[in-house]
Amino acid sequence: MPSNVVKLLQKLIRIPSVNPDCSPDGEGEAAMANFVQDFLKDIDFTVTQEEVLPNRPNVIGRCPAATSAKDNRPRILLCPHLDTVSVAGMDMDTFGTITDDGRVLGRGASDTKGPMAAMLQALANCADILPSLPVAVDFVGFMGEEASQHGSKHFGEKHAAQYQFGLAGEPTSLDIVNVTKGSLWATLKATGKAAHASQPEAGDNAILKIARALDKFDQAITSQLASYTHPTLSHSTLNIGTITGGKQANIVPDSASAQIDIRTTPALYHDAGALALVEKVINEQQLPLQVINPHENPPMEVADDNPWIQRMQAANPASKAVSAPWFSDAAHLNAAGIPSICIGPGSINQAHTKDEFIHIYDLEAGVDYFENFIRSLAN
Repeated sequence: MPSNVVKLLQKLIRIPSVNPDCSPDGEGEAAMANFVQDFLKDIDFTVTQEEVLPNRPNVIGRCPAATSAKDNRPRILLCPHLDTVSVAGMDMDTFGTITDDGRVLGRGASDTKGPMAAMLQALANCADILPSLPVAVDFVGFMGEEASQHGSKHFGEKHAAQYQFGLAGEPTSLDIVNVTKGSLWATLKATGKAAHASQPEAGDNAILKIARALDKFDQAITSQLASYTHPTLSHSTLNIGTITGGKQANIVPDSASAQIDIRTTPALYHDAGALALVEKVINEQQLPLQVINPHENPPMEVADDNPWIQRMQAANPASKAVSAPWFSDAAHLNAAGIPSICIGPGSINQAHTKDEFIHIYDLEAGVDYFENFIRSLAN
């Protein structure tokens, strides 16, 4: 029979929670928040939901206390995100299926319902000691991580002063990710003049304009990004991810746009930031580009000798501190004043894939990891 955490993960995977910013028909996080709330209430947590966007809440579980008096214990939080990316192209009939070789399938199995299930199960396993621990271990499920991270930003603004440390649930193979890159997502737009395709000289082709400009932009900014290095993260990078434009073949396009993703090292972020560099390059090269809807996220860097990281490693000696090129809610928690890292079972290589899965032995190792850490807080 499947273990408790496997059954829990199956339930989580089968609750639709696609971020609507990732897919137009995404269901959002409300149903997932309700499930997590019920789970936490069953182990005596005090649970509230804070709506960040319409029908898209964070769920906040406060650790039970030994007495009804005001709980003044230092607090930490386990904080995976509730949302997933799109399920487009996946076989929905397999969601929650256990394969013959011991994998659980479905969107979120790795990112990040697997880590969330491990955290929740560890809390349930430790329910008898949680009220008497000298440290309160809270659970927070964030909405919106897969797009604009409104959930972690909102939580940091309202609750940062209450917490000493955060463990953001992500598939890190149970390594402690304490350094990550930041990111800039933005759209670059070029405008032209529409005309009949039989007389292209009467128009101004925005697609040709943006294609030529992007080539110059890439060449000019790449060398500058390479100068912003980090001992473990390497250097800042650019990806031009999409390009769109035009209405139909017989109309000269009057508009075209491209989406870019710049991954920023701390050096770039603390210099002037990626957005400032993008605007500087566009101005220097006199490129016909306009920056639309920029969204810049900070990098994250928590010192290896942080006392909470050391306590995690003391409880689980095989766990090592590592860096990662991706981005997570933990960066916004750090920016708000809560030192935070990423940790969880499963591989980031499975995140967002069409056949996403987590091995059961990894999932169960995650429960052991978090339970070891929670129980070590009694000392």
